[in-house]
Amino acid sequence: MSRIFLHYGIHFLVPVAVGLIFYREYRLKAIIILLAGILIDADHLLASPVFDLQRCSIGFHALHTYWAIGAYCLLFFLPRTRIYGLAFLIHILADASDCWLLILEAK
Repeated sequence: MSRIFLHYGIHFLVPVAVGLIFYREYRLKAIIILLAGILIDADHLLASPVFDLQRCSIGFHALHTYWAIGAYCLLFFLPRTRIYGLAFLIHILADASDCWLLILEAK
């Protein structure tokens, strides 16, 4: 149960908090962009089953590979695309936290 709260808390609460704290000038636009980072979950539609509570997304789905994460880091370090990279990295953080808790539950 804590996995679900942490996972979706990072997906939805962290983008709102980041938008409110760091993007005050255009907070609503920033929050929408940051929340849209969840769109990289579209790659789940290519998996069977689409949703598996016991599967770690990192390294499994196409937009969750280490190559993709590297691209998100690059986006973050380029000023014009920083907010998009941040949105994707927040999403990856949410999924990574879920993977870490999945590992801990298995022990």
